[in-house]
Amino acid sequence: MSEGPLNGIRVLDLTNVLAGPFCCHQLAHLGADVIKVEVPGSGDLARVLGADPELNAALMGVSFLAQNAGKRSVTINLKSPDGVALLKRLVERADVLVENFRPGVMNRLDVGPDVLRAVNPRLIYCAISGFGQDGAWRDRPAYDQIVQGASGVMSVTGTEEGGPMRAGYPVCDTVGGLTAAMAICAALNAPKRGTLIDVSMLEATLATLAWAVSNHLIAGVAPARHGNENPTSAPSGAFRVADGLINIAANKDEQWRGLARHLGREDLLGDPDFATREDRKRNRLRLRAELETVLVTRPGRDWVQELNAIGVPAGPVMDVASILQHPVIAERGLLATFPDAPGVGRDISVVRTGIKMDGAAPSVATPPPELGADTETVLGELGLTADEIAGLRESGAI
Repeated sequence: MSEGPLNGIRVLDLTNVLAGPFCCHQLAHLGADVIKVEVPGSGDLARVLGADPELNAALMGVSFLAQNAGKRSVTINLKSPDGVALLKRLVERADVLVENFRPGVMNRLDVGPDVLRAVNPRLIYCAISGFGQDGAWRDRPAYDQIVQGASGVMSVTGTEEGGPMRAGYPVCDTVGGLTAAMAICAALNAPKRGTLIDVSMLEATLATLAWAVSNHLIAGVAPARHGNENPTSAPSGAFRVADGLINIAANKDEQWRGLARHLGREDLLGDPDFATREDRKRNRLRLRAELETVLVTRPGRDWVQELNAIGVPAGPVMDVASILQHPVIAERGLLATFPDAPGVGRDISVVRTGIKMDGAAPSVATPPPELGADTETVLGELGLTADEIAGLRESGAI
């Protein structure tokens, strides 16, 4: 178990697939003892998801490996009275429980927040769902795709002609998980422990759309799809160069002037169509075309280096493989490698959390667990004997 700010905190992770596991992934890297409670025989649905069919068949799918390092896996059948009793015993010693079932499921299993907080009044119970624990959409099933569409994310993604379009990764699940982790850390710091946290992925996503939402609520401007263009400024977006695309963000007047001069297009500075930020925004497509007459003459690497050197923000448009291999990532400790990971049969590399604390990237000591790998150890910590554990296994409770 790694030392960290949450060292000594025990988290029960009853979650599946992404939003909940991603939340608990953050907590594990911050030092919490995360016990993943899974369904016997099948476990987290993410165990059969991912791009490697052999790993899916082994219940170690890539989607599971991505956010479950450092956790311990226990299998408990919550449809069994003995299983319910076991969960309650775990709750007695826990600080946090996280679940992302559809609202009402935990109550039907007799392990809802009221029941579990009666067992442990200091328990922080965090429920992550698509649309919250109450409200008109409470009972709707929700996956990331559904929330992307409902939240407006798709309506502002893509080009005017080509959208709406989903973001290229499960952004709503991820935002929901991060929001839950933030709320849990805040609740752990409360003078009096014990609270019920209700995280709606829809609302968490809308909170991150603050600029687009506020343009509508305050300025009366409907958010729209702008493709690779930055709607708040120009020239700011992705531009064609000799070998593809680069991003340029000349958001300040001095950056705009520096860009025009560096490209040898001082003539644009005297054009009334480009005199102010608002002028440039209104005429952004013509401005783009003028700048690209020069940008396409040379490779992006040269432009990025030169523009950054004169204070004009610029950067490459890279694929995932390229950025992972780049020193800016490879040298900062974002990736963790686990040799000969159990259940996988080979080395695996996964991402950590994207933060450093006192100069070090938070890490965990153990790879993602095989299904039920820690059941006997964890139940032994509760005081159960080997014979009692064997009996629970025989009855189907674990």
